[in-house]
Amino acid sequence: MMLAVRWGVFLIGITVFSLGVSISINMQHLGIHPWDVLNVALFEKLGLSIGSWAIIISILLIGVSWVLDKSYIKMGTFFNAVLVGLLVDIFLWLDFLPVASRSWSDYMLIIVGIVIMGLGGGIYNAANVGSGPRDGFMLSISDKLQASVGKVRIITETFVLLVGLLLGGPVFLFTFVFTFIQSPIFQFTYGKIRSKLQYLETRHQHSA
Repeated sequence: MMLAVRWGVFLIGITVFSLGVSISINMQHLGIHPWDVLNVALFEKLGLSIGSWAIIISILLIGVSWVLDKSYIKMGTFFNAVLVGLLVDIFLWLDFLPVASRSWSDYMLIIVGIVIMGLGGGIYNAANVGSGPRDGFMLSISDKLQASVGKVRIITETFVLLVGLLLGGPVFLFTFVFTFIQSPIFQFTYGKIRSKLQYLETRHQHSA
């Protein structure tokens, strides 16, 4: 029962997160998350789709994590790798999201996108069915090098950003403030959903 609930929460979170990514990509002239800068740059240079590159990079990161530390890879990690890219492509293909108008409203929309990403990320991580490919990669690197996760995240995302920038990806103001907006929302949502799931699990065990 609780496993089904956790997977349901995971899928809701992944969908919400992907929606946020898609909104921010539509406002990319204001700058997007470093990993999405790379995905958009590869799409513009080599073709395929933004979601396809997200999947390819995620699978590569899972491969590295698998070699370094398998403990961070669960079934949800693989679903995350495929579903986020797939859903982003679907949302962009459906073409129902607001597009850039090059006015003040774009700033509001990209903030909405970042907030939705924070909510979605907190929800799917709280389900605890597997770290995302990027998170698992950074955690495994952190363990291997005996370095803080924060330091590994900064170094990794700076490198990814530089590669994306060299390839002509959309880097601007919000690329640098993304984490400051998203992280607190992620942490709040993660804590709330995680405690709620733990409460439900405890009740379920007592009633069994």
